[in-house]
Amino acid sequence: MDHQNQTIKIITNTGNPASLKPLIAASLYGFKVALESVSVSPDGKQRPRLPVLVANEKTKLFDTNVMVTYLLELAGIPHPSANLLNLLNFEAHSLFPLVLSYLLEKADTDFGVGKELLNVLVELERRLKGESFFSGNVKPDIEDAIVWATLYPLFSANDKITKKCPLLLKWYILVESADLTKAAVNLLQPVSGREAAKQILVCNPTASISLYGEKIKMEKLKLDDLPGGDATSTAVSSEEIQLARESWVRPTPTSAVKSKRAGRILPLAGQKNYFITSALPYVNNVPHLGTIIGCVLSADVFARYCRIRGRNTLYICGTDEYGTATETKALEENLTPQQICDKYHKLHKEIYDWFDISFDYFGRTTTKEQTEVGQEIFLKLWNNGFLKEMVVQQLFCNPCKRFLSDRFVEGTCPACAYEDARGDQCDKCGRLTNSIELKNPRCKVCGSKDVTTKNSDQVFLDLPKLEEKVGLEEWLNRSSEEWTSNARHIAKSWIREGLKERCITRDLKWGTPVPIEKYKDKVFYVWFDAPIGYISMTKCYTKDYWKAWWMNPDPEIDIEYYQFMAKDNVPFHSILFPASLRGTKDPWTLVRHIMATEYLNYEDGKFSKSRGVGVFGNDAIQTGIPADIWRFYLIFVRPENQDSAFSWDDFMLKNNSELLNNLGNFINRSLTFLAKFFNSKIPPMNLNDDDFRVVAEINKEVSEYVNFLETCKLKDGLRKILAVSRIGNVYFQTQQPWTLNKNDQDLERCGTICGLGAQIVFLLMTLMEPFLPGVSRQIREQLNVPKPIFSKQLVPFLSVGHELGKVSPLFQKLDADFIAGLRKKYVGQQQPVEASPKKGTAKAAPADSPLKPESNGVPGSPEEIAALEAAIALQGGVVRDLKAAKADKAALQPEIEKLLKLKSDLSVKQGVDPKAAAAPAASSKSKGKSKKK
Repeated sequence: MDHQNQTIKIITNTGNPASLKPLIAASLYGFKVALESVSVSPDGKQRPRLPVLVANEKTKLFDTNVMVTYLLELAGIPHPSANLLNLLNFEAHSLFPLVLSYLLEKADTDFGVGKELLNVLVELERRLKGESFFSGNVKPDIEDAIVWATLYPLFSANDKITKKCPLLLKWYILVESADLTKAAVNLLQPVSGREAAKQILVCNPTASISLYGEKIKMEKLKLDDLPGGDATSTAVSSEEIQLARESWVRPTPTSAVKSKRAGRILPLAGQKNYFITSALPYVNNVPHLGTIIGCVLSADVFARYCRIRGRNTLYICGTDEYGTATETKALEENLTPQQICDKYHKLHKEIYDWFDISFDYFGRTTTKEQTEVGQEIFLKLWNNGFLKEMVVQQLFCNPCKRFLSDRFVEGTCPACAYEDARGDQCDKCGRLTNSIELKNPRCKVCGSKDVTTKNSDQVFLDLPKLEEKVGLEEWLNRSSEEWTSNARHIAKSWIREGLKERCITRDLKWGTPVPIEKYKDKVFYVWFDAPIGYISMTKCYTKDYWKAWWMNPDPEIDIEYYQFMAKDNVPFHSILFPASLRGTKDPWTLVRHIMATEYLNYEDGKFSKSRGVGVFGNDAIQTGIPADIWRFYLIFVRPENQDSAFSWDDFMLKNNSELLNNLGNFINRSLTFLAKFFNSKIPPMNLNDDDFRVVAEINKEVSEYVNFLETCKLKDGLRKILAVSRIGNVYFQTQQPWTLNKNDQDLERCGTICGLGAQIVFLLMTLMEPFLPGVSRQIREQLNVPKPIFSKQLVPFLSVGHELGKVSPLFQKLDADFIAGLRKKYVGQQQPVEASPKKGTAKAAPADSPLKPESNGVPGSPEEIAALEAAIALQGGVVRDLKAAKADKAALQPEIEKLLKLKSDLSVKQGVDPKAAAAPAASSKSKGKSKKK
């Protein structure tokens, strides 16, 4: 490997076991390691955050999991497996903080943090069942290194808790005996037990989170127990601390949130105006979680962020309602296309309202405004010579006497011989097809095989001519610098491959009519028509002034146009729609920012409404889990740089660890202490050096939050909110205000700590508004304040004497049995929804499918199911890795068979017919709409 001679420098404080993870990872992937051990001065106020991996002169990495993924990328593995990513999240947000808290608090295993850690270790054992290693390989790999390094302080000390996990202990000993592990231990000489936790905490104080506050008796962690002084100091400079002092005494900023306008939102002169659209979700079905995060939710987070910054913002979206998919759905449900559109537009609107999506206008494409705008753009392209008439071959149904669009044809796939392939794609092998390529084609309308191929005159958008005359590539190169990398790559690949004419008409009835006599029986093809919906919906929103957003000639009007979508919609928005607008020669507002996600999958597969696989919008409502929890998790796993997956286990883990134990714990304890010790009023605050160091650290996180939100890196922005609450938890845990209410002198210090905590809660409330608007409103009520106030610095938002409202918990724990039930319900064979979902109502789960005879009609236990799911995740990673490495069939096929066998076993344990579970999944990506309809 080319990198084998590359030396990786790792700096650490002496004996810090947190350095084991990057050390083992570096050796595992063939890097040389230069380890520099430093001693931390006991009287030093400024301590570096350690360990640190020095990537180059400008880049230093402080998070050990980031170090691992960085080394993977250097080693030529840019996309970690789903199994690895799952373990990284599990380790960072559950295992690691629990291990530290347990060791520092000398906890009992029967209650509190000790019991919680034991539960997590038992969960690890479940994941390990049936395998020797977490990697699923015959020897330890990076997955094992991550978990082993985290457990080292605990297991190397022979703690009593390890005796309760014999399977995990056996695994630990196996990994410990591996050469790479022994080499890392010999090089680092790490300490273990409580001393190890101190070494980690002293240079990374945000690592440990107190999970239970006052609910358990904990030994006070004295500052002189830690080498290097107090436990709250982090890598902030003296300059940053001084800036924190200065900002604290400045006048408190006022809220920039504007009151709702009486009229319509129009662009204003002398400022940036933020115009936001998201890919129009297609109306032929209920949106699934991938659709929601791929377009409407991502756009909503950014729109809400713009509003709390006081920016003039308009967010437009709606349903895409024309095309063959609507006609097909109408045939299936024995309704007219218009009735289908009316039914599902209502369902979409109800679901998005429940998810708290803050559209300024949610419209639809079946309007006269859509016809007016679309036909006007078409005629200008026609008159300007940018449309071209060409003849294409299409299938024709003789009994129906009509040309058949892609979705009206079924037949045998030319690639895999699947007999029910569609005219645009085979659901079995996934191959994109052209309907005339199908063998034995049949009409989906009447079922007849009397189908022939005929010539049909169609209208094409002349992209080569447009490129020559309007400079499409020059515009693309200039504009795409503000796009996500995948959007930029997809668009430029179209240019590199050479633009071709693209058909924009279809032989259908349901669509915008072509305004040319020769083509009066045809309609616009959906990819040409749908993006025009952004314009027509704006016209519906403000009939007389829509051109202020779309054709504003005023040089003082600056419009930042953002489009949010999944990556499959990029070609339409980056090439075809801009080319059509430029071809009219009118001064249209063109997109400046295309924010494209990858795909969100469901567990190990894809969403499929027909097979009942995955969670759709109405399902989320019926679970009874609040909308903000769904919003939180979807953004947490948002597929920004690569495909990601919804996982029920991870969903539960993130709720219980990040929302309940981290964010909710800090907010509730902060406000509860004020209610208990200070009659719910903000006391006077006299901040000392330690307090301002905390303020400086929070300011640093907020600055990064702003940078991430400005560039629409929403997932990273959310993690910064969690980082702020972790700092707050550590601050409370080290200061322990609940011990400072015994005399007047201590009570003054207690007031400062609790008052500062309330100011952090106010800041969190504002930062959370784009992500968890419902929770943000709850906090606002508890703080008794009218609006959020956006500030890049932590300041005293709440004045001394301000009285709080009623304090109550914000989050509830998700129970493992409850989640197991939901997983089983949405694994397949879910009954289709016939009626609109109603907020606050729930449907009974469908009856279990028949079990195979050998199951004796008895589903598996939660432990058996969990073990099989863990084995499937591990084996799925093996298969993906082999495919990525282009392994030959002889090596790949046995692993696929093993995976299929595990899935079949799981189906039996879950009470699902294995044959039904093995049926080919419909291709259903996380998108606003599909390429072909």
